Amino acid sequence: MTVQEATYYLLNKLRSIYNDAEASNITDWVMEYITGSAKTERMLYKNELLTPKEETLVKEFTDRLLQHEPVQYVLNEAWFCGLKFYVDKNVLIPRPETEELAEWVVSEFRSLKPEAGEPYSTISFLDIGTGSGCIAISLKKKLPEAKVWACDVSDVALKVARRNAETMGADINFVQLDFPDKKSWKQFPVFDIIVSNPPYIPEKDKAQMQPNVLNYEPRTALFVPDNDPLFFYKAIAEFGKEHLRKDGNIYCEMHESLGSSVKEIFSSEGYSTELKKDMQQKDRMIRSGLV
Repeated sequence: MTVQEATYYLLNKLRSIYNDAEASNITDWVMEYITGSAKTERMLYKNELLTPKEETLVKEFTDRLLQHEPVQYVLNEAWFCGLKFYVDKNVLIPRPETEELAEWVVSEFRSLKPEAGEPYSTISFLDIGTGSGCIAISLKKKLPEAKVWACDVSDVALKVARRNAETMGADINFVQLDFPDKKSWKQFPVFDIIVSNPPYIPEKDKAQMQPNVLNYEPRTALFVPDNDPLFFYKAIAEFGKEHLRKDGNIYCEMHESLGSSVKEIFSSEGYSTELKKDMQQKDRMIRSGLV
């Protein structure tokens, strides 16, 4: 099987479950992973034969992808804020909306600059529900002097996050805990910025979700009960009253249909709030600061 034959084989198979654009993007990603060459380079040697190992991978990956397994899990990699993260079925796949959340935090970081002569190391962040560590690690890489903490209920997710932090040389204090359990909060200091992409999809929305999400990504990181879909935001708002500095902010991602409800939670606890739309013009992020 030549490089070109392998490309067409994978592309045509994927067209049975994805539209042309998605099938093409996934094909390019997989072929670059297998060959180590970008699309323009592969065009130069499209008639060269794959090695037996490479041909085996093409067929193995194709079979998995046809079962709707996300390409990020198949290849164990996902990109976030320009960084390549290891991911597997124990963590959510980083999303563009979450990248927008992280970039919003970084863009406003300068407003927290310490007084003249003080180091940036006096600034501290907490990432609640860190998963792969994508938010915490991205913040640390962009703002290396800041102190970054991250927590998650899942020990296997934290193994992934620690692996990513070690690979990228990011010094982060990881903590395993069930965040809504208030007894666990005493181990935390006070933070300048708290950021979270918590579970926020109501159970009732499962029927509308694609199989590549529903059948593979960790449900505890996705879904919340229909009768209390905002419990995580309530916990974060209460936590911030004790663990957020006076001039600090909380940044959260949220379900597009829950913007006003999440805003009300923070407002009722004494926060000033701002909703922010994502690139799709949906209310997907909120910033809250204690008044």
